[in-house]
Amino acid sequence: MPVSTTLFTENSAAVPDLTEPYDSGRELEFWRSPREMPAWAVSLLIHLSILFILASITRITIFEQDFSVTSTQVEDLESEEYKIDSTVVDQVGSDSDINIAGPSLAAAQRTGLETHRELQEKLDEKLLALHIPVVDAMPTPSEAELVEVFDAVGLTEHTGGTSGAIDRLTQEIAASLRERKTFVVWLFDESKSMLERRTQIADRFENIYRQLGVLEAAKDRALKTAVVSFGKEIHIHTPDPVDDVPGMIATVRNIPEDGSGTENVFTAVDTVFRRWLTYRRQSGRNMMIILVTDERGDDYAMLEDVINPLRRYGIKVYCVGNAAVFGREKGYIRTTWTAEGQTYTEDLPADQGPETVAAERLQLPFWNPRNREYERMSSGYGPYAITRLCAETGGLYLLAQDTVGRRFSPDVMANYLPDYRPISEYERELRINRAKGALIMAAQQTRVRQFPRPRLNFLANTDTVLRQQIAEAQKPFALVDHHLEQMQMILERGDPDRQHLDSPRWRASFDLAMGRILATRVRTFGYNKVLADMKSEPKTFETDSSNAWRLVSSEELTAGAQVRKWAEKAKEYLTRVVDEHAGTPWALLAEVELSDPMGWSWRERTIQIAANTPGDRGNNVQLAPEEQEQQRRQRERSRIQAASRPKL
Repeated sequence: MPVSTTLFTENSAAVPDLTEPYDSGRELEFWRSPREMPAWAVSLLIHLSILFILASITRITIFEQDFSVTSTQVEDLESEEYKIDSTVVDQVGSDSDINIAGPSLAAAQRTGLETHRELQEKLDEKLLALHIPVVDAMPTPSEAELVEVFDAVGLTEHTGGTSGAIDRLTQEIAASLRERKTFVVWLFDESKSMLERRTQIADRFENIYRQLGVLEAAKDRALKTAVVSFGKEIHIHTPDPVDDVPGMIATVRNIPEDGSGTENVFTAVDTVFRRWLTYRRQSGRNMMIILVTDERGDDYAMLEDVINPLRRYGIKVYCVGNAAVFGREKGYIRTTWTAEGQTYTEDLPADQGPETVAAERLQLPFWNPRNREYERMSSGYGPYAITRLCAETGGLYLLAQDTVGRRFSPDVMANYLPDYRPISEYERELRINRAKGALIMAAQQTRVRQFPRPRLNFLANTDTVLRQQIAEAQKPFALVDHHLEQMQMILERGDPDRQHLDSPRWRASFDLAMGRILATRVRTFGYNKVLADMKSEPKTFETDSSNAWRLVSSEELTAGAQVRKWAEKAKEYLTRVVDEHAGTPWALLAEVELSDPMGWSWRERTIQIAANTPGDRGNNVQLAPEEQEQQRRQRERSRIQAASRPKL
């Protein structure tokens, strides 16, 4: 029969009689006191209490987790900066530049993936020591090929000069016009060195706009243009957007020349953005900024502040510029000017690089004169700051002029792209990886210290003359080896992290730097040694007509065992660069360094010297009177040239 239960309160008088046999027909009763409870009931209560406590603890732990959400209130949502831009919003989608990962993100993802792969490979090597037969592997696409779509946007394009760059820009403007009406701002560098390029662009302006089909368009033309120039100051030549092509040509031809030597590139871009943002929003046009310059800009510290608003409003920046010198800040621009009725042409230094955030190449001179052309070798890329500005905004850096040096295969160089992530990310990796930090520190040391070129020819018509010239040649090298030793120590401190370098570009740069430092130190030590030996015991000529000595490179190392060890180590690093990075600038420079032996030997020669006169040390070349006058004129010309040399 069913069991009935009775719930007793404090006033209940019923007390179960535990001594009587259990009667299933009676109602269940409860004990009035715990002492009257049986052992099994006490045990049950205790276990239930324990379970309840444990459940309470778990429940408290769950509820005490912090699920609070912190929000930041954006003030003044009605301000111009935070309004939704319809010309940007309707581009959102699979075809939008906004949804394409920027260079910073793409590079960061790629670097993170490489680091993960390296770690996984190390784990596999330790955990799975299996013998795997060697077979021909199927070729797989490189990571550079996998991100080819991204890398094609914003990076450097070789266009074959200014004309090619303008043709490429015409295509970009036409593509923008097919999408919607467009506003183009031409931003010209006022430097003297840019006169020829400005003229070339002015010559092609009419052809550009004719190709775009806008010369005879209706009154409400699809393409509007503005012209701005900059140097130390910013000059807006068209306060309102115009479509008068002849007027624009005249404006470009009459851009003033700035002789300050200052190019505020990023200030000019920011000024253009702020000046015409409202017009761009109200007209619903695409906006393009075309920067025409040959330097990196003195205000490149503004880079991050300029990038963000341009990306927010979908404004693309293009640059018609020069290639950065490989791994160096200073480039050289062939410049012609007139002073006091004379015309001068000279390669003047300009801030054109480097192609990376910081210079990653040592500024060490090549001792052999025929190799000095490689000190100005092109990187094949634009300077980091402007190239990244173009890349982050979806534009292009177009090479109108490349520096001297050979070209390298784009397919090979695709694996050696500069790092276009933000400067803060670059600096963070310098702190994490000692090899990177050491390379940049050593490169900075070579930039602030001047390394002299050695004197190789010495007159020796008398021992006194020879000793005097040797003493003069030794002076600039008194501290060179000390500086080289410091840089060697810097690189050696970073060498343990060389194996953790995450790109072939960094590995090639580090190995080349270490190899060149060691090779230069061997040459410097040997140079000082042979000069000291010759000074103390001058050699005797084997030919009677000889009256001078020339130092030439030799396989013979006259220094001690330590120097020989440095030489072997230098060859090891340089050879590794040649073997692992074939077809790159790093391999070329390593080959140049290896092409000359690191030792020295003396070779006698004969030169014509002037007859002895009072006070003459026999140190002058014989000159006819007309030749002496020519030298005087040349000295005067050099004085005028130095005084009138323009600033770029």
